[in-house]
Amino acid sequence: MDWKNKTVLVTGAAGFIGSHLTEKLVSLGAKTKAFIRYNSRGNQGFIENFKPQVKEKLEIIAGDLKDLQAVKEASREVDIIFHLGSLIAIPYSYLHPTEVVETNVLGTLNVMNAAKENNVKRIIHTSTSEVYGTAIYVPIDEKHPLQGQSPYSASKIGADMIAESFYRSYDLPVITIRPFNTYGPRQSARAVIPALITQIIAGKDVFLGSTKPVRDFNFVADTVCGFIKTAETSNIEGEVINIGNGKGITIGELTDKIISLIGKEVKVLFDATRIRPTKSEVERLIASNEKAKKLIGWEPKVSLDEGLKRTIDWISDNIAIYKPSKYNV
Repeated sequence: MDWKNKTVLVTGAAGFIGSHLTEKLVSLGAKTKAFIRYNSRGNQGFIENFKPQVKEKLEIIAGDLKDLQAVKEASREVDIIFHLGSLIAIPYSYLHPTEVVETNVLGTLNVMNAAKENNVKRIIHTSTSEVYGTAIYVPIDEKHPLQGQSPYSASKIGADMIAESFYRSYDLPVITIRPFNTYGPRQSARAVIPALITQIIAGKDVFLGSTKPVRDFNFVADTVCGFIKTAETSNIEGEVINIGNGKGITIGELTDKIISLIGKEVKVLFDATRIRPTKSEVERLIASNEKAKKLIGWEPKVSLDEGLKRTIDWISDNIAIYKPSKYNV
């Protein structure tokens, strides 16, 4: 694909994965529109830290996914939409399920309607491994049943079904990409890896909820590569594609690994406030990435140890933006 002849829109461009994807698209030469959530402070999230030569090539559009007109305007004359914008924090979804559902489901509906009206040639819709719930079998392939074990996962299942319905009803060229637990530089402390790293670097006791859940961690550069390869591969409209490492590790094992890599002695303490409701906890997520390998030629390149080292280095240099003593929901 000649990206220099493509105009792309990234929703959620100011966030963790979105900002990495936006940078990559600019580096490939795509004319890139960054749709970010409006705020009165004019804060542009991680876009603010882009190099000037990257930022000057962006068209930054502030709005709200719940505003159909704003999404329609942003997606005019766009070839590809990468739809990453959503509210993603699971603990937050317990507290504010209405906001999460409105943003994730209605926001996705607006993206699909806008893409349909503006004849967008391809839409990459972002799902999450959380839609699978606790694995009935592993590795989890794309045919695994979906289970709404939190308001967040339920909202993403709803969003996925909206995307699928537009493919089936209107022949909208949608592909759903389903990342497993992405981590890396810029991730907020609401996620387990930066929460652990920031506490350990600060020399504080490490507070954890359950250490038994198993997760499949994928470095952010690999996840971004999955988005790019999905966009570049022809004749895969309507497909759902897992982007995951294919290897599981318990949160307890992950904690020991990070402590060892940082090289500090800390106490690991139990914090009941970090426990999900019993029937809501997802106990095991391990991806099957066979479809990604065969369909789009994607497979992970960065090992967990290497990815953790890069993440630790970045967080060490940017520790001031974190609050290690606070539990971020």
